[in-house]
Amino acid sequence: MNKIFEKGGKLYFLHSTVDAFETFLRVPPTVTRKGAHIRDAVDLKRIIILALIAVVPTAIFGMWNVGFQHDLADASVNMNVLQEFWYGLLKVLPLYIVSYVVGLFIEFGTAQIRGEEVNEGFLMTGFLIPLIVPVDVPLWMLAVAVAFATIFGKEVFGGTGMNIWNPALLTRAFLFFSYPNDMSGANGWISLKGCGQLVDGFTGATPLAIATDGMDALTNAGAQYSTSFWTMFWGGVPGAVGETSTIAILLGAILIIWTGVGSWKTMISSVAGALFIGGLANLLGASDIPCYYHLVMGGFAFGTVFMATDPVTSAQTETGKYIYGFFIGAMCVIIRLFNPGYAEGMMLAILLGNTFAPLIDTCVTSCHIKARNRKVVVR
Repeated sequence: MNKIFEKGGKLYFLHSTVDAFETFLRVPPTVTRKGAHIRDAVDLKRIIILALIAVVPTAIFGMWNVGFQHDLADASVNMNVLQEFWYGLLKVLPLYIVSYVVGLFIEFGTAQIRGEEVNEGFLMTGFLIPLIVPVDVPLWMLAVAVAFATIFGKEVFGGTGMNIWNPALLTRAFLFFSYPNDMSGANGWISLKGCGQLVDGFTGATPLAIATDGMDALTNAGAQYSTSFWTMFWGGVPGAVGETSTIAILLGAILIIWTGVGSWKTMISSVAGALFIGGLANLLGASDIPCYYHLVMGGFAFGTVFMATDPVTSAQTETGKYIYGFFIGAMCVIIRLFNPGYAEGMMLAILLGNTFAPLIDTCVTSCHIKARNRKVVVR
């Protein structure tokens, strides 16, 4: 780094910003000055890059699906695969621009004020936000939500690694509770601007929204898209940009599990929690939607793989990860089944899980300490 940006230099107040750009694409020349207890090539930058790579398949598929759903809804167009992807790319790109411009501006500003380094954490947050909001959400609303989540959900706690709740989910929560008509409206999940003629039987509702009226409603929806389990599994249904394709999400899950970025214990236990509550509801007659449908509807898969496993806001103890994941999966289905005003329960389930994660870890640690003390006394 140029000496004028170092301590004592004329432009030292820009040290954080210059350092961020200098170390973004290369390894900094600094070395450990004292003895290191742990030597590991995996740092925050590498973790973020691996996580970003894992999300790329869902982003690419989501962009194509935006065009595909528009094509299905508009009887006046007939696009091929590349045209559908291009249409979706042009719709999603502004969301990414707003997300990164607003979020990084706040990140760089707070780093300058504190005199600290700019962390790479928002690179992942900014990539996730456009994937969990409606494709036609007004950009000014998105900007306000990103600013709120970055400032009050992250920076007030000390920045990257100190936040209690997942910032991307806080963005969606802010939008949902502040502008419910734009977030929960039936047409909010399909880009309809410029439509010449809607097809007969058109609905902008997602399969999860239709399923609130029961399995018969889902089976006989008569929508412009198929509501079969297979279609929901591969992703050809309306929804948030990155949440529709379980196949694409599973590809990302394989990568983050293989590299150790995400916990398979959290993922497996989340699935178990959803199946348990869903199966119990089937047995008691509280719902006729098969329990396994919950795994491919709404944001369950995306939330389980990329949100619940956030290493900052999830449980840290190994046993706690099982409890934390089961709680999220179970709570998601409970909200879906018993809160008719809110079809999707994953967002609130993960935010609740984030809230109770420290308590879960405390209880697990206390139990381990008590068990160990009992063994010492017995000996």
